[in-house]
Amino acid sequence: MGTIRSTVRVGQKIPKEILKLAKEQVKEARKAPKVYDPECPPSTPEALAEFAAMARELRKNRRNPAPVVAIRLMPDVLAKYKALGKGYTGIMADVLNYVADNPEILSKVH
Repeated sequence: MGTIRSTVRVGQKIPKEILKLAKEQVKEARKAPKVYDPECPPSTPEALAEFAAMARELRKNRRNPAPVVAIRLMPDVLAKYKALGKGYTGIMADVLNYVADNPEILSKVH
């Protein structure tokens, strides 16, 4: 098993041969015996309970989403983000937040 490297541009689909190779490697990895690192022992029930509490807290925060705002986008721009798949609106929000934090980017656009 090794590393799979492939460059995919926004709007492109992952090549079928890359997906096939990745699926084959996942199947192979599932068949391999589990190897435990002595420096990273299995989690204790207490640690698992703590992780579960953290996950619940993260889900709870998602239930309080940001305000809904309607914006107008060019169809091609929307298509590029939708091509990213599920969660594309979060990616859009991250991009907007990044630009808001780095206003020098806007000076390059105009």
